Amino acid sequence: MSTVSTRSFAQIRQALLDREEVALVDVREEAPFAQGHPLFAANISLSKLELEVYSRIPRRDTQVTLYDNGEGLAERATERLVALGYTRVSLLEGGLEGWRQAGGELFIDVNVPSKAFGELVENQRHTPSLAAEEVQALLDNEADVVVLDARRFDEYQTMSIPTGISVPGAELVLRARELAPDPATRIIVNCAGRTRSIIGTQSLINAGVANPVSALRNGTIGWTLAGQTLAHGQARRFAPTAEEHRRSAAQQARGVADKARVGRATLDDLQRWQQDGARTTYLFDVRTPEEFEAGHLPGARSTPGGQLVQETDHVASVRGARLVLVDDDGVRANMSASWLAQLGWEVFVLDELQDAHFSAQGAWIAPVPAPPQAELISPPTLADWLDHGDTVVLDFTASANYVKRHIPGAWWVLRAQLPEALAKVPTAQRYVLTCGSSQLARLAVAEVQALTGRQVYLLHDGTAAWVAAQLPLEAGESHLASPRIDRYRRPYEGTDNPREAMQAYLDWEFGLVEQLARDATHGFYVI
Repeated sequence: MSTVSTRSFAQIRQALLDREEVALVDVREEAPFAQGHPLFAANISLSKLELEVYSRIPRRDTQVTLYDNGEGLAERATERLVALGYTRVSLLEGGLEGWRQAGGELFIDVNVPSKAFGELVENQRHTPSLAAEEVQALLDNEADVVVLDARRFDEYQTMSIPTGISVPGAELVLRARELAPDPATRIIVNCAGRTRSIIGTQSLINAGVANPVSALRNGTIGWTLAGQTLAHGQARRFAPTAEEHRRSAAQQARGVADKARVGRATLDDLQRWQQDGARTTYLFDVRTPEEFEAGHLPGARSTPGGQLVQETDHVASVRGARLVLVDDDGVRANMSASWLAQLGWEVFVLDELQDAHFSAQGAWIAPVPAPPQAELISPPTLADWLDHGDTVVLDFTASANYVKRHIPGAWWVLRAQLPEALAKVPTAQRYVLTCGSSQLARLAVAEVQALTGRQVYLLHDGTAAWVAAQLPLEAGESHLASPRIDRYRRPYEGTDNPREAMQAYLDWEFGLVEQLARDATHGFYVI
């Protein structure tokens, strides 16, 4: 292919300072990405590029700059993006090392802009917090407190504070009055670490909730480090909100949004922006996934507000783009938008919506390129082939899913490392590819054919179909042909993390405000 243009650290930095659209994409897997990357880099791995890029970088003439750390992935990603219709693709000059040598700040972990911003909020607003031991004493003494867990429901179910109720971040201002109607009741907000409890607590304070509110300092990590016992499998969720509480919450949320300089928009504005070829506009529905599926605006993506603020880079991967938020209550969009505005985004809330506008139904489906052709086989046929030998199954699912369950004898493979993986896999007369649904595996069929010269088939509907057919399964890391680097294991998830890793994570979070100052491209402000 022709020589690809490059963009330098200085050019990217200036574009960020000028609030231009910047799509700086790290095409490595998540674990190496988490070892070090620029503040506003978005991680879209080469392995899953085709399945994610259309939704994360929707405008094909966005200025996209790709990098890796010398692995040769960025050049391959460039070719793929050009084939997908992207017209302004360049490589970061010198890759990650070039960024570092030019004086660019490198950040570890994931969702760093949001986490660093959370630390900045606490630093400037002195968000009140209580130590784990203090909260335990309140619970032991049956004090008048409610504990609200601001994470996703599945995270809450894995581990939570005893008596805690699941109220994901964007729901807090809408639901708090229902859960603590007596203004004397103390509200304690927690997450696994720090960010969502700080943002959740400050949301309630910003919205003028009458109750005393505190964050659980250092979340479930702090609870564990204090030697206290977490609950597992809790299922308490918020109740429906009375109309009087919704109205007062909506009024206060609008006041917070106005203070944060959130823009207002109508459907006509949205339509005009969506037809603007020179600017990226994202449309996010910040209600719960269940509400979204029951009815939403055509073209909206389901992004519950608390997670949107926590993981903005996962969905809006073009820094400097325009964000449009929607709800049906006037609370969740305004509160989420107030934080995104402080995070340096140009953000608008859609006003004047009617029930009839929420006309689309069902889950959000990511836009993807037309799927390539593949010869399909059924689970019973694969079972028969495996009984007779000379067939190798390659599984492209997430490594965590593979470890949980996979077709007996299947090899786990990272698509971006196919040549290296195939060198570890026994040669066979034919290969059958699978993943959870076979959507990702389908993209690898032609690659495996080219590398092996053998017949390659796709398992129809993937491992899910094998499971549905009640065929045998096995678990564990039995046949790993690639290193498990597709996902970075967060020190705050799961229940078996070393204390040293949890403490190191907290220490890192405490240092983020200084790192932000050194980087100096963030554009954050705190109301």
